[in-house]
Amino acid sequence: MWAASVTDAVTSKSRKLSLGPLTALVVGSMIGGGIFSIPQNTAASAAAGATVLAWAITGLGMLALAFVFVNLTLRKPGLDSGVYAYARAAFGPFLGFSSAWGYWFMAVLGNVGYYVLLFSTLGHYAPAFGDGNTPTAVMCASALLWGMHALVLRGIKEAAFINQLTTVAKLVPLLLFVTLIALAFQPAVFTQDIWGSSTPQLGGVANQVRGMMLVTAWVFVGVEGASVYSARAAKRSQVGAATLLGFLFTLALMVAVSLLSLGVMSQPELAGLKNPSMAHVLAHVVGPWGAAMISLGLLVSLSGALLSWLLLSCETLFMAARDGAAPHWLAKENTHGVPVNAMWLTSGFVQIFLLITLLSSSTYLSLVNLGTSMILLPYTWAALYGLLLAWRGEGYRAADRLLRQRDVIIASLAVLYALWLLYAGGMKYLLLSALLYLPGALLYAWTRRSEGSALFTRGEWPVFFLVLAAAGLAGWGLHQGWLHL
Repeated sequence: MWAASVTDAVTSKSRKLSLGPLTALVVGSMIGGGIFSIPQNTAASAAAGATVLAWAITGLGMLALAFVFVNLTLRKPGLDSGVYAYARAAFGPFLGFSSAWGYWFMAVLGNVGYYVLLFSTLGHYAPAFGDGNTPTAVMCASALLWGMHALVLRGIKEAAFINQLTTVAKLVPLLLFVTLIALAFQPAVFTQDIWGSSTPQLGGVANQVRGMMLVTAWVFVGVEGASVYSARAAKRSQVGAATLLGFLFTLALMVAVSLLSLGVMSQPELAGLKNPSMAHVLAHVVGPWGAAMISLGLLVSLSGALLSWLLLSCETLFMAARDGAAPHWLAKENTHGVPVNAMWLTSGFVQIFLLITLLSSSTYLSLVNLGTSMILLPYTWAALYGLLLAWRGEGYRAADRLLRQRDVIIASLAVLYALWLLYAGGMKYLLLSALLYLPGALLYAWTRRSEGSALFTRGEWPVFFLVLAAAGLAGWGLHQGWLHL
């Protein structure tokens, strides 16, 4: 028997999420597999000095973005589902749905990347798993995917509770890693060739910082996790608190893992490690048992991240369907308040892309780089909406002049950071993401036509043609071979 209505399901008190589960969603979404590869990923692009600068830019930019999400939650309490709702309110239903589609596709690609990384890690111990994209690995990943699917169908609150447990479990080896590496830290190793002058292939400092941007952006994707579930929060104020608590804790952990590793192994040594590189760094300090512990922590972490992103991705499609921007059948819930059709669509696409990895030999990094490019535009729309609200004074009292000025500055920093990420990602990933945005645009047009509405407004047609042209160029580039993953 289906729930009586979407509203009843969303507002059901027994299904509300408190501060703990909301914070765990934020932390669990950000701390997945990326942190376990951070030492090698950052060292491959930058020396110690540029790494410090890159983390400073990322920390400031992501903190500004986190404050934007907190502020939007407070100023527009009637808007639920984070990036989708903010893009819709600011720029209309088409860009709103496109934001939801991009966020959803990012989660699908991220899930596939995590499955590849998980079984690639197991491949160190069981050769049949190879690099995570062998037939055996894909078969086992598929079994795990549908097990996660069945778990979420039992109820969002129950799945969120399990996510809390996995979040706590994966933090234990990470905190132990930071403690042990801090004790072994050598300032002389950290400051050796601090700007990478003896490694000319890294380029100048600016080039090094730019090279790190997609890596550092990916590990913080999920900062909006609590706002995506704002409709299911026990208290609206806890959404903002969960966002800031989760972000600040994760930022401190990420920076510690990255910078402390540069104090026990040199940049060239770190850059040459295989992933998960954290395992090799700890083994360098304490021996083989350190690598085994980190590998176990990675498996737990990926399991929790897979659950978090399955929750977040289906919720975004559900909210878009509830508002009429996506096909109405995606708003259907089961008796546990789970958007069941959105779940089936999400799991189905993850399964399809898992099968594609057999043909394309897609790696973890190629998948997450494309996934990161899909989230950049939704983040940009949210930051712009935060700036518009503060500039216009919507949701503020007349006496909040100083507060508005502060929020204008913060939102401006978030916009600049989002635009910087678009530049750092490069034209390649913008074109590839357009190729994935196009099916979403066509689905939106089909939904509008089935409702008897105009496909696009006058202002939306140019956006659609821009996406169509970029997708066509990307398709031509893939065919000709000058564009590839």
